[in-house]
Amino acid sequence: MSEIESTSTVTAAGATAPAKGGGRRKLTLPVILLFVAGGLLLFSLVRAVSGADDLTSVGQVSGALQLAVPIGLAGLGGLWAERAGVVNIGLEGMMILGTWFGAWAGYQWGPWTGVAVGILGGALGGLIHAIMTVTFNVNHIVSGVAITILATGATRYLSNFTFAEAPGGSSKQSPRVEGIDRITVPGLSDWLGDLQEKHWFFVSDLAGLLGGLVTNLSVLTVVALLLVPGTWWVLWRTGFGLRLRSCGENPVAAESLGVNVYKYKYIAVLVSGALAGLGGAFLAIVSTGIYQEGQTGGRGYIGLAAMIFGNWMPGGLALGAGLFGFTDSLKLRGGAENVHAMLLLLAILLVFACAWTLYKKKYTAAVVSAVFSAVLFLWYSATDVLPSQFVDAAPYVTTLLVLALSAQRLRMPKANGMPYKKGQGK
Repeated sequence: MSEIESTSTVTAAGATAPAKGGGRRKLTLPVILLFVAGGLLLFSLVRAVSGADDLTSVGQVSGALQLAVPIGLAGLGGLWAERAGVVNIGLEGMMILGTWFGAWAGYQWGPWTGVAVGILGGALGGLIHAIMTVTFNVNHIVSGVAITILATGATRYLSNFTFAEAPGGSSKQSPRVEGIDRITVPGLSDWLGDLQEKHWFFVSDLAGLLGGLVTNLSVLTVVALLLVPGTWWVLWRTGFGLRLRSCGENPVAAESLGVNVYKYKYIAVLVSGALAGLGGAFLAIVSTGIYQEGQTGGRGYIGLAAMIFGNWMPGGLALGAGLFGFTDSLKLRGGAENVHAMLLLLAILLVFACAWTLYKKKYTAAVVSAVFSAVLFLWYSATDVLPSQFVDAAPYVTTLLVLALSAQRLRMPKANGMPYKKGQGK
């Protein structure tokens, strides 16, 4: 029996095959498209009732995509580490290193050099995390928090004698970095933009969604989007990925079958840090064009939440990152009006949740859904705009709600965060 075939027995029960009689069916492409169409139909209804025409505009979708990319990259980093059994709460710190190193190299040698150095900065944080957790068995949470604190202090110190002495910089901000080329599909982008501005039911909303994907799109955004299916293919369709995931499911059994568990954990955490560093470099180079102290704004933690929402799978992670990016974009574009319209959307979704839980004979959950739905309908009807404090908190409230609603359907890798010492499997 080959190593790959042997290792498959480690993950067959938990990582590849559903439990007998209790596994969930895989979503097929037609079903996914049906869900997307249903969601877009619901957004069309909310837009028509509320009058918030910017809810599905080209600018809104394009902005949401740009805001979702750093979160998604951080989430992908968390996915690589945790699939190998290492909890990476230090994603925020690795993103901070990516922003600083990306901007530092970017303003001197160009944006793509900045991207490369930002990736290396994040990978440096990943290496420290791997040494602490894999080699020395330090608690994963403690190590991750320490890396974030270290990254915050180190970048603040470095800025004092690098950016502060550079033209256009300061101790808290870098000089401006040259932008990366953006892509707009000529003809198609204009046609979809014109169609979206007509505000036709569903048709204009679909045009806004597609238009946001072909208008003013950074080349680095395209690279980031390709990393999602790329991660899925590497981790679920190659022998390397199978061995890496076996380290997160049962490292003792994996080692007994000849897998070098330390090596795969190190690789996974290094890739994790590199992806988080890329997310940080994206923030500094594409999103703002400069490094600013504190500009990650907790996106590393939100990326971790997106990964958990996605049940440690790339596709679900991408949906979670898109959701958080969308709510963040709502706050920036149209502010109170757009977030106010989301109250109506949440109220309608809770009506569907109430009906579903009644069908499942979960009467307590149905009553709770009905009560919250009624409260949101009343809140929407009684107000025209929302307080600015609530608008600013919308992305973080969404994070908490999503995690609370999805908690019962999660299954993390079985050995995630567990201490492991070389030789246990012998």
